[in-house]
Amino acid sequence: MTQGFGLSATARAALLQRLSKRRAEPEEAAPAESPGRDLATLPGARDIEMVREAGAALGLESPYFRPHDGVAGAHTSIGNRDYVNFSSYNYLGLNGDPRVAAAAKAAIDRHGVSASASRLASGERPVHAALEAALAAHHGAEACLAFVSGHATNVTVIGQLLGPRDLILHDQLIHNSVAEGARLSGARRLAFPHNDWQAAERELAAQRRRHGRALIVIEGHYSMDGDIPALAPFVEMARRHDALLMVDEAHSLGVVGPTGRGIAEQCGVPPEQVDIWMGTLSKTLSACGGYIAGRRRLIDLLRHAAPGFVYSVGLAPPLAAAALESLRILEAEPWRTEALQANASRFLKKARAAGFETGASAGLGIVPVILGSSVLAARMAAALFEAGINVQPILFPVVPERSARLRFFLSAEHSAADLDRAVAALTEARQAIAGQKLMAS
Repeated sequence: MTQGFGLSATARAALLQRLSKRRAEPEEAAPAESPGRDLATLPGARDIEMVREAGAALGLESPYFRPHDGVAGAHTSIGNRDYVNFSSYNYLGLNGDPRVAAAAKAAIDRHGVSASASRLASGERPVHAALEAALAAHHGAEACLAFVSGHATNVTVIGQLLGPRDLILHDQLIHNSVAEGARLSGARRLAFPHNDWQAAERELAAQRRRHGRALIVIEGHYSMDGDIPALAPFVEMARRHDALLMVDEAHSLGVVGPTGRGIAEQCGVPPEQVDIWMGTLSKTLSACGGYIAGRRRLIDLLRHAAPGFVYSVGLAPPLAAAALESLRILEAEPWRTEALQANASRFLKKARAAGFETGASAGLGIVPVILGSSVLAARMAAALFEAGINVQPILFPVVPERSARLRFFLSAEHSAADLDRAVAALTEARQAIAGQKLMAS
């Protein structure tokens, strides 16, 4: 099934025939490249081209890189048409909030658009320290350090803290940034079954003595499935086996917990029991960047040694100001988190009632509709787009073929009518595609 993209043998043969026919068509002669300079042979290049050709042969327009005309919130404009939008991380509706925009504009007026150099080399802007102090307080941590990219935060921090003698134990569905940081570190990397803390402990108990330091990495809210871990067992495990615990809260901040303080609040665990809190500024906080919160000694080390901080330009002042204002609004207006969670719960229940597979989603901000076929997911996304619903398909190889899905990001700004319309459109698209299959058979 994986290699066939969810197609029957007959449909797969027809698709391959169409692809071979397209490739047989004459093309403009291109100068031959030597093997070392042939960019078409770079890793992944042929896979991308194959997927593009398959989409064209099936008559499916790429759903990626569509230009939005304005702010992408609960609704968005694409090609001057309004869509109900489920493809943005604007969980609390703060991207586009006038207060956030005003804070960013004031920072531009005071400091300009860019920090212009590394903060270590060129000095601080007051907004950096204010943002980091607010984030540290939000996580109940001693200190915090902000980076220019969420992905780079995990890569550079894990790469800095661990080395070849060490062990990194992580959930098998952990974000690519953690996997890349582990690869950079040279540490031994072991993945445990998703959210299975007992399997994680068995692995840690068996391997711990063979390594210097050990780091356990989990997420507070998994972006592909919308589910959450049991935090307390991981905290206890880290203490028992002399390991550090890192929690990636990229999709948790503002989303998980009664007031949006994340997985520690959700699970009733004192936040200081987690050694390393990681988060991003690009989702609930409507900016761009990442951060690490934890003990002061850790943050001081990263401030002076993490390559992604020391050798990178500092976070742009307007982004820092936007994130700081968003955090203030999050804490002052907890109704936003309540509205988000109510919307996610409503959508989850209605999708399940309509017979859609939604996996283990907790219904807090992310709900997958698992379709089990990349072609079906792409067709469903296209049908929904035609119906005025913007949602992205997640296809093989990003997920296993049997787990291909549409991924819905909910917002506090979605109305009940938006949610009901989306479920109705899902149902209509499923029926239409099933009818097309019957006619073709």
